[in-house]
Amino acid sequence: MKKILLVVVLGVAVAAVAQQAAQPAQQPGAPTSSVNPPTGSVNPPTGSVNPPTGSVNPPTGQTAQSTPAAAPVIKDPAEYNAYVSAIQQTDANAKISALEAFVTQYPNSVMKNQALEILMRTYQQTSNVKKTMETATKLVTADPCHVPALALLAYFDRVLAQGGDPNAAQLLADGKKYGQQGLECLPKWNKPEGTSDADFQKMKDQMPGIFNAAIGIKCLQDKDYACAVPALRIAVDGNPTDFSVVYPLALAYWPDPKTPVTPENSRNSIWYAARASAIAPAQAQAQIEKYARSLYRRFHGDDDGWPDLLAKAKAGTAAPPDLATQITPAPTPAEQAHKMVQATADSEGKLHPEKIVDFALWEFILSNGSQEDQDLVWSAIKGKPVQMNGTVISAATDQCEVHAAVRSCQAQLDIAGSLDDIDAKKADITLTFEDKLPVKLIPKEGASQDFQGNPSAYTSNPFMMTMEKGMLAKPKVTPKPPVHRKPAAAN
Repeated sequence: MKKILLVVVLGVAVAAVAQQAAQPAQQPGAPTSSVNPPTGSVNPPTGSVNPPTGSVNPPTGQTAQSTPAAAPVIKDPAEYNAYVSAIQQTDANAKISALEAFVTQYPNSVMKNQALEILMRTYQQTSNVKKTMETATKLVTADPCHVPALALLAYFDRVLAQGGDPNAAQLLADGKKYGQQGLECLPKWNKPEGTSDADFQKMKDQMPGIFNAAIGIKCLQDKDYACAVPALRIAVDGNPTDFSVVYPLALAYWPDPKTPVTPENSRNSIWYAARASAIAPAQAQAQIEKYARSLYRRFHGDDDGWPDLLAKAKAGTAAPPDLATQITPAPTPAEQAHKMVQATADSEGKLHPEKIVDFALWEFILSNGSQEDQDLVWSAIKGKPVQMNGTVISAATDQCEVHAAVRSCQAQLDIAGSLDDIDAKKADITLTFEDKLPVKLIPKEGASQDFQGNPSAYTSNPFMMTMEKGMLAKPKVTPKPPVHRKPAAAN
């Protein structure tokens, strides 16, 4: 894909929800008092990401160290006062300035990680995505298994890349890295202090979707579909109304509609493309619905059942359990050939030449039908004189002679009899003649010619039928209009 997800992404606008900064769990009364890490929650971006409709659920939950640790102690009174003063600021900009100053002045402080957590959250409150990511990167550098920071980085890297950021390639690579790192750390993530079991479980349930979305989008961009499909499926199952992962999942299941995939993948691609059309931005819905419909027609063979499937995709987020019966594959060529035979056979199952005069029908059945159906058609037309029209592809002559000032030759014509082969300028009939033809009557290459012949042999692949006892239709002579003469004048 030359652009990130083709028409999926038109831009990105990420907003953050403001929230009160966490205060220390206890106010120390002396320089040697312990300072507990902040227990406030990290606010993720909850605004809509363009083009997904509705909010994309990014990381939420309280920030805390990845593993439980004894409460850190600030021994330097100046350092202690600087930290407490910073986290107690009520103005976001003032808090940012104070925390940045604290981290710069005390780079080895035991409260560095906690300060970075609050700083990261405060930058989110001001909708400063760049600074939020920079601070999250510092936090992950200090604590490689800080799950909320990893989730923020994986999320923002992905949506910014999908939004057309000029540094999209690097963002996707970084997003996948943070996604993989987050999945590895997730089992080791302990419940932050002050968080209920239910809330912590909700946060943990949300994280796999965020991490897998970043992994899946990068894998899709790399055309690694074996990686993209399972990762994006987890992301979609976690957030089925997020267009930015639903449509990519459809592309991952069937990346090239010209190349057949398994029936299961075809059905999944059709379903998620239909779902994507229901939740796409208004300006893209018609285009994506058209794409989903084209997938359906390619797999199913026609539009039968499409309106019902589209209605279900618009009404619900989960694929129906009977998707396999909702989206059935088109009949195989052999099945289509058998249906053609049945449509022209009499009550005894026999075919009659006058009922199968369409050469294209012969070609299709003799090329694709079962041996039984081929034999049935061939027995009906073999050796029978048939008249038809075709386009002369080439004409070969041999054994020419001149008799009574007329030069005649043994002729063989290669003719295209079906419309497809006429368009492709490809012969599918070889016509031979018992008698020599006057050279002036042998049709030229490209001529449309009425002729008669008796089918005598054929090959299925590539298809070619041989006809003997060839005869050319005599050119039609348009009668000249009568000449009206004036009667002779009376003497």
